This record gives sequence, structure tokens and C-alpha cells, in this order.
Amino acid sequence: MKQIHVAVGVVCRNDTFFVCKRSVEQHQGGKWEFPGGKVEAHESVEEALTRELMEEIGIKLISSENLIEIAHDYGDKRVLLSVLIVDAFTGEPYGKEGQDSQWVDLSGLASLDFPEANQAIIQALVKRAQS
Repeated sequence: MKQIHVAVGVVCRNDTFFVCKRSVEQHQGGKWEFPGGKVEAHESVEEALTRELMEEIGIKLISSENLIEIAHDYGDKRVLLSVLIVDAFTGEPYGKEGQDSQWVDLSGLASLDFPEANQAIIQALVKRAQS
């Protein structure tokens, strides 16, 4: 089974994080996620994330830093998530594709239904906040 490489942006501002809800037609549909998308063959992770953030939530990435890389097998799909913290951007994020979106604090992330692979992202954010 082929692995899909995904660039994920943890967009943060003042100890809150921007999340979007996946459309019901998508894999893991109806669950919350950090924005991002597939890394195309000719792109770096940061190039893919820059493109995806503009397409999905209407912001321009200024700077980011690596948070974590996660390989996860859902049974029907394998993913490699390259997760970056996005702490500098222009524009105001919103659900550009009509998806629900919101800013939540770290404790609020725990109450949302995320795909299983995203639990490691939340754990990395908790660990980062404690250091």
C-alpha cells in the first residue's frame, strides 16, 4: 500500500490553534484536523504547506518550524505527516472551502474528535507547552 506524504500546519496565535473540520466525503470525514495537504512530487514540505494553507484557509505562510513527523497506518490508507508549527503568517484564517473552522486552546484540542494520527500532534503540543 502506497504511503501518502502530507504537510500539516499547526497554525497558532496567542496559545490558540486553528483547526478545520474535514468534509464527510473525505477520508476520516467529519473529524477535526490541522490544515494541510498532500506533498506533490516536485515540492518540499514547506512549499506544499504554503500552497495548502493558501488554498484551504487563505493565509500566506511567513515562517514555520518542524514539530514532529508521524507515520500512521489506518488500514485502508498509510500516511506520513510532516507537521510544522506556523507562528508567522499574513491574512486571517477561515474555512475557504466552506469547512467549519475555529480557534481552540490546548485544552480544547483534547475535546475535539481528530483522526487517530493527530493524537501524536496534540501530545507534541502539550510537551512543547510544558518545556
